Amino acid sequence: MFHVVQYRPLRLITQNSLSSVCLKLMLSRPVAFAQIWKSWFSSHSLIGNKNIILMGPPGAGKTTIGRIVGQKLDCPVIDIDDDVLETTWNMSVSEKLQDVGSEQFLEEEGKALLKFSASGSVISLTGSNPMHAAGMQHVKKNGIVVYLDVPTAVIMSRLKSMKVDRIVGQSPGISFKDILEFRKQFYKKWYDVRVLCGGDIAAEVVAEKVLDAVKRYQNSELETFISTRSSRSARSMEKDSHKYFSDVVIEGLAPDGGLFVPERGLPKFTAGEWQSLIEATYIERAQVILERCIHPADIPAFKLTEIIRTAYGENFTCSKIAPVRHLAGNQFLLELFHGPTASFKDFALQIVPRIFAYCIPRSCNYLVLVATSGDTGSAVLDGFSRLHDTDKQRIAVMNFFPEDGVSPIQKSQMIGCQKENAWSVGVKSDFDFCQTAIKQIFTNSDYTGFLTVEYGTALAAANSINWARLLPQIVYHASAYLDLVHQDIIPFGSPVDVCIPTGNFGNILAALYAKMMGIPIRKCICASNENNVLTDFIRTGVYDLRGRKLIPTFSPAVDILKSSNLERYLHLIANEDGQLVTQLYNQLENQGYFQLRKDLLEKLQQDLVAGWCSEEDCLAAIHSVYSTTGYILDTHTAVAKVVADRLQDRTCPIIISSTAHYSKFAPAILRALRIAEINQNPVSQLHLLSSYSPLPPVHWGLLETLKKKGNEDHQVCAADMSMLMSHIETLIQNHFM
Repeated sequence: MFHVVQYRPLRLITQNSLSSVCLKLMLSRPVAFAQIWKSWFSSHSLIGNKNIILMGPPGAGKTTIGRIVGQKLDCPVIDIDDDVLETTWNMSVSEKLQDVGSEQFLEEEGKALLKFSASGSVISLTGSNPMHAAGMQHVKKNGIVVYLDVPTAVIMSRLKSMKVDRIVGQSPGISFKDILEFRKQFYKKWYDVRVLCGGDIAAEVVAEKVLDAVKRYQNSELETFISTRSSRSARSMEKDSHKYFSDVVIEGLAPDGGLFVPERGLPKFTAGEWQSLIEATYIERAQVILERCIHPADIPAFKLTEIIRTAYGENFTCSKIAPVRHLAGNQFLLELFHGPTASFKDFALQIVPRIFAYCIPRSCNYLVLVATSGDTGSAVLDGFSRLHDTDKQRIAVMNFFPEDGVSPIQKSQMIGCQKENAWSVGVKSDFDFCQTAIKQIFTNSDYTGFLTVEYGTALAAANSINWARLLPQIVYHASAYLDLVHQDIIPFGSPVDVCIPTGNFGNILAALYAKMMGIPIRKCICASNENNVLTDFIRTGVYDLRGRKLIPTFSPAVDILKSSNLERYLHLIANEDGQLVTQLYNQLENQGYFQLRKDLLEKLQQDLVAGWCSEEDCLAAIHSVYSTTGYILDTHTAVAKVVADRLQDRTCPIIISSTAHYSKFAPAILRALRIAEINQNPVSQLHLLSSYSPLPPVHWGLLETLKKKGNEDHQVCAADMSMLMSHIETLIQNHFM
């Protein structure tokens, strides 16, 4: 068996000589000694007896980077090609490949790997090692696998310059590119952490990134979450009660009524890292971004990959997932309606249920509560109904929506999406009541404690108050920018504006987060309908609900007066001053308004501009765009289009978020297209729309849901907290008991 013990190969230092050297240095230069000792201790405590295993395609630089990492850690470096395979076979790797052929070569390579053992070393794998499952399982047992993720185009260029003419798997009719793409599935199966490597990045820089990635992997305690309402003094006294990603997914709302945010902020990507994703698919971009936002101790990379591929690989009608379409001039549409329920909510709510099911303990049942102004409800119901049967037995969802505050098709869709573990309840009030009621239920410790003790059931949230809801939304804002670069609309680094129809502030907050992570977004334009409290706030700094009544509009998803996620943004610009955020929201609750300080308003206005759209202008925009392009905007996208036309300065492209498919709002669309007679049957409305041969076509998933028979009934309750709590108890008894 090939075995490497842990030693330092560059020099031999006996214990006595080491002590002598250390003593002299400590006495003569104590500061230098302290720095050297700190460096030595941190390096050697980084891996201990574990190995750092570098994995990636041929040409990724594994051997060179491995040597640099080994030098930095002062530990053994093993190259599988040179130190294991060629030693075992007594011939070069290329000779072996030529001698036995690709298929037998993989088997022989795997056998050699199974006999290999090492500890405390840096190991550089071959490009084909990950294709042998037993060999990789053996090596991975005592190591941290680091995937050097280099764009295929860069690898092709490197192999050409290295004059490599054959790699394992090469056969007539199969190109290098085909082999490299095929191998990615094996790399993604085995790695613990990923390091993005662009084209011109120096090996020394990659080596530092490897060390940073390993440090992150081994220290999950650095990625904790805090409440937007917790003070610094309180946090310093609560160091033993850290919250991690898994905790905030399960808990949803912080105990003090605030929202969870990462204590150290979001990860930053370099320009080179973003550029390495330009050629990537949407799913690949999502994997990379979410891996950096979710610590592998919470969800390992292989599991996160499985979740993302399942969520987006099966349930979206467009292969690009979130395509960017040119509308006119410098305006582009980010189409976010190709998911199963035809709105942007699907991006998060096909992923979050699977994340939730992975994170929760097996010893408890969970009831997920959600309030919706229209689109969230059906997306939540659909997402949780797609869980495995074993998960559906312990996870149920209850959706509260304003009975008379959503479109007829949205209501039919929510009722049609009800399943054995997913129910809808219409509330005789508006969305703000539903959302506030859920927050009050979560912070009612007597009630939640009663549910746990009496029924063994805990409550969880699926609204965008849950941190996990925001992360997938960051992905599509970043991806839209990368698509414009990929389409040669702009070079990387050139700015864009984004315009987003906004009610609860989650979608536009995700765009702001993408900007913080390195996407060159210049301005985020907040588009409101006639419920324009956010427009007034962004312009004046005064958030004023006094005397305001919610106005039902053609764009019900933004018929919101209390924007929950605004709290996260205020916490951000206030430099995490939870005490100030608490004061502002206490004042809003008690007096119906609050006002930002001048310095905070100036910060806000560096990121945000805002406008609003009347009902007449919304319908006129739908008609105008259809007349000139043949494209049908939904009512929310029309609101954003109107505001974008007014506020953009045309010095850079503007990406308008198209947040829902027009099919969901057929009566308003038919009215905008000036069709006199409108059948009240939702299915008939969709058939009428499809006769216009519009772009995009009528959403198939929505049509199928509306055609379903059964599940046509739903519960309706008064706007009363005790009634809502009674419905919750009844559901728990029926599903879990």
